[in-house]
Amino acid sequence: MAGVYIHIPFCRKACHYCNFHFSTTIQLREGFVNALLQEIELQKTYLSEPVTTIYFGGGTPSIFPSADIENIIFTLKKSFIIENTAEITLEANPDDITSEKLAEWKEIGINRLSIGIQSFFEKDLLWMNRAHTAQQAFDCIALAKKAGFNNLTIDLIYGTPTLSDEAWEKNVKTAIDLQVPHLSCYALTVEPKTALEKLIKQKTLADIDTEKQARHFELLMHWMQEAGYEHYEISNFAKPGFRSKHNSSYWQGKPYLGLGPSAHSFNGLSRQWNVANNALYIQSIKKGLVPFEAEVLTREQQLNEYIMTSLRTTEGISLEKVKLNFGKDKYEYLINTARPHLNHHHLTIENDYLKTTTKGKLLADGIAADLFVL
Repeated sequence: MAGVYIHIPFCRKACHYCNFHFSTTIQLREGFVNALLQEIELQKTYLSEPVTTIYFGGGTPSIFPSADIENIIFTLKKSFIIENTAEITLEANPDDITSEKLAEWKEIGINRLSIGIQSFFEKDLLWMNRAHTAQQAFDCIALAKKAGFNNLTIDLIYGTPTLSDEAWEKNVKTAIDLQVPHLSCYALTVEPKTALEKLIKQKTLADIDTEKQARHFELLMHWMQEAGYEHYEISNFAKPGFRSKHNSSYWQGKPYLGLGPSAHSFNGLSRQWNVANNALYIQSIKKGLVPFEAEVLTREQQLNEYIMTSLRTTEGISLEKVKLNFGKDKYEYLINTARPHLNHHHLTIENDYLKTTTKGKLLADGIAADLFVL
């Protein structure tokens, strides 16, 4: 099974922690959509398996007319085998969600929404320079449910200077009380060359408190377990039956095709990524060329990718799979490298799977790097 990711690099308003902001003029939007439709045709031989998930991300796909999104889905169905039960997700900002748009999205086949709530508190949203209000954060969930979107996820950000432990608990408990079946929760990170980094360096904004972030994450794990959510990936929690099929395919190493500027693709043996510049992307596609770079993964890189993605999941690393696919020597190397983390109770082995403990989840990325085959 395979997935398709459509990267829409347009948003109405940039956040402090993002420098990816474009103006959606009609001419620019139409040029982008036409290029995207042409890229679908050019890439139709990339996937040999039926497509089970389609994900519109970015950016903010929700600011695009529904007719554009419908056209993209129609073209995908012409070029690929799309399963009837395919999960089709659209990322949306709360301020873009209306009853009319929801009805249109449902009509064209969108069956899952990913809503960038970030926080239910006004001061947090103002600090993050978000375009929506706290009231819109509440209202959009109610509207989505009323429109029949029961399969939805929201993003929440923790560890911001404005977010106290009590406010973080209120954010999480609000999502639970609203019966949101899936949550993606992320610690605020300071990316280089962003407005946030500049403001922190100028001491206009407070720097990130890593101890607070670790505390918020530990509290989050406790609250979600109490509420009956599966902590199926480091940043993701789902009610039974509501795991993200699309994101799960990434973590399971399944092939996927990325379309649009900056989009990445993976076929199991190689990885490729499109040029990030919008104008260069459109110009190249007009000439019938997909502007991408690629690398063929070595056996060691394939194993490292498997370690990195699998260790983030609740299932963990299949030691049997490592032995069968990469050899006994790599299996023994992995066990020996993992031993210090096993001794410190950051890792455990259960039913021949190597996985993080609750304590180890705080250190998952660092542990994965330690386990890499060099």
